[in-house]
This record gives sequence, C-alpha cells and structure tokens, in this order.
Amino acid sequence: MFATPLDDGAELRPLEPWRAEEFLAHMDRARDLVDQHIQLARSATDLDSARALLTSYARQQAADTGRLYGIWLDSTLVGGLLFRVFDADAGNCEVGCWLEPAATGRGLVTRAARVLIDWAVEERGMHRVEWRVSSTNTASVRVAQRLGMTRDGVLRESYPYRGVRHDIEIWSLLAPEWRERRR
Repeated sequence: MFATPLDDGAELRPLEPWRAEEFLAHMDRARDLVDQHIQLARSATDLDSARALLTSYARQQAADTGRLYGIWLDSTLVGGLLFRVFDADAGNCEVGCWLEPAATGRGLVTRAARVLIDWAVEERGMHRVEWRVSSTNTASVRVAQRLGMTRDGVLRESYPYRGVRHDIEIWSLLAPEWRERRR
C-alpha cells in the first residue's frame, strides 16, 4: 500500500516509525558507505535511535516541513530519499539520498528522485528543488547531473564532518526547467 513502482523489482514507499527495525538492519548494511558523506548512519545506531529518527521525520511530515521515503528492492529496504527541507510557503525544497552498497549502480536514486521532484513541483507547487552534496560524493553529484540540475555554486569548506571541512556543492532546478525536461 502507498508504494510507487520504480521498475526492476524496486519501489518507493514512505519510511515510517513502525519500520524502525527494518530501517536499523538497512543502516547496519549501509553504514560504512553512508557514513562517508552524511550523518544519517550515526543517527540510527540502535532500535531506539532508529525509531527516534523515523519519528522525527513523521513529525516533519505532519508539519509539512520534511518527508522520508525508503527504496525497496525485491522487498528489502536498500536506501532512501528525503525532503530534508520542505518550505511550501516559499516554494523551496531540498532532496537528499542514501543507498547501501548492494543497491548502487542501478539508477534507483535517480528514478526515485524523479518521482519526488515531480510530486513536489506538480502536486505541491514547489518552484525550486535543491540537491546539496559534498564535492567528494561523486555518485550523488552524478545523480544531480542526470536529473538535469544546474550547479549553482560551492560553499567552500562549509560542512565540518568527521574532522574534515568539506566543500558542499549546491545543485538546483526550477519548476519551468523540470516541466520542460519532462516533456
């Protein structure tokens, strides 16, 4: 129920608090890869913290300020996407993603991101969709490129993570650009 097919046995579904145990098992498989670039893996290290993270996104969804979705491949949670920022009044949002190693290289994030962006632009009236990514995360940069986003710039050494200050690239697309690409 409430699943969007992504083809090849994959689907996008809401990632809700009742899935905390499944989410934790997924994070345990994904931890080393995810932890290279974002703090998500450090936020879900046991069942309580996994449930708390999912609950925080459920609250954000209820407040219309964020959302969290999982990517399932052959009935196994293998990754996800989120609206880290969702400002309906301003018409701006930010999409983020993660994936476990076994699911990389299949285009799952790109396909799922298209579903989210299409919903944000067409259903919710978002004007600007952002994708913020560490310059060292080449896989995520390639997703932004495949989505047809424009690289707006780089926030130099703006993201302190794991004892290193990382450059963050800001990619975006505007609603008219998205609609033109979808034609």
